[in-house]
Formats: sequence, structure tokens, C-alpha cells
Amino acid sequence: MIKLFVGLGNPGPEYEATRHNAGFWWIDALARDWKLNLVPERGYHGLAARANIGGQSIWLLEPQTFMNLSGKSVGALARFFKIAPEEILVVHDELDVVPGQAKLKFGGSHAGHNGLRDIHAQLGTGDYWRLRLGIGHPGVKSEVVNWVLKKPLKEQREAIEDAIVRTLHAAPALVAGEMEKATLMIHTSKPPRPKPPRREPGDGGTTPAAT
Repeated sequence: MIKLFVGLGNPGPEYEATRHNAGFWWIDALARDWKLNLVPERGYHGLAARANIGGQSIWLLEPQTFMNLSGKSVGALARFFKIAPEEILVVHDELDVVPGQAKLKFGGSHAGHNGLRDIHAQLGTGDYWRLRLGIGHPGVKSEVVNWVLKKPLKEQREAIEDAIVRTLHAAPALVAGEMEKATLMIHTSKPPRPKPPRREPGDGGTTPAAT
């Protein structure tokens, strides 16, 4: 079961609405759903909240260390409460998934994501769960840093918010350790397909990151 939900991002108002903070957006939404207040916890270098669900303590955490030191916060809380890596879910922005979609996975490499890289180092393993919120890719590797540290376009932000709302429905299954059920809920929740353009008569049917 998941005992620690972590959202990745950068602290400060200048980063609040940037793509790299999608993990914070998800944790904020979960806290609202569970009627929790995230408060500063100096010992864990982040904003945290504790919930009691079915007699089990569940933690929400937003590291305030900047992205590339996220593991400092995650490792501190996990070690103190003896939370195993496989009981941790890290929610983060994902370049290789389009806005509006999300993917749940267990383990694997950090794929160049500096937040995951530091969590790997602090936990000593990559064997934890990740919820990858799609932010899309700028198309050019050299533009990635600027891309993640900029605000998404309005329609992209709305698509990401829709994905957050849908994936939050899997939270009870994640807490219960029903990972196959949670995966199915998340991976079959796809954004609605855009309607095809209306065909006009006689047109021949032609359609016109701190990172």
C-alpha cells in the first residue's frame, strides 16, 4: 500500500504555475479532497500533512528543497517513519507523455529527471512508484529546461488539470495497495478525443525548471 504521496516541484511563487510543478498541483488537489492542510515540517524539508485512513497513517509531502534535492526531503520522512520505497508514490511532470494523460509505473530509471535522480540516490533504489503527469515535449532537447520552467498554455494547463482530477479517483486503490486496479483506472482514463472539423458542403471532405 502507498503510505507516502510525494509531489515534485520547486518552491516559490515564480515557479508555482510552471510545468515542473505538476506534482505539487496533484498533491494540492489530494489535500483538498482529503480536507488536509499542508504545513512546513523543517525536519522533512518540506510541506507535509498526515491523514489517518483505515487506521493507517498516510503522508502527503511537497519537498521545498528545489527539484534537484527532492530526495533530501523524501528520504528524511521515509527513514523517520520507516516507510519502505515500495510504499512511496512520487508524482512528477513527464515530458514523454502528452498533457491530459498520466501513467503509473513501478521502478525503472530516473530518465534524466533530476528530482527522481536525487530520490534514487537518497533511497538507494529506484524501486518506488511513480505517477507521471504528461506535460508534453518541446520537440527539441535544448529547449527542455525552458519548457519545464515555463507556464503551460491555457489548453495544456486545462488538460493537465483534467488528468489530475481523473487520477485522484485512484487514490483509494493506491492506499489499499490495489495497484493493478489503480493502474487500470489511470491508464484507461484518457482525455476525450477532439471532434473532427465540420465539413462544409463542396469541400471534398478535406480537413484543413531549477530543473
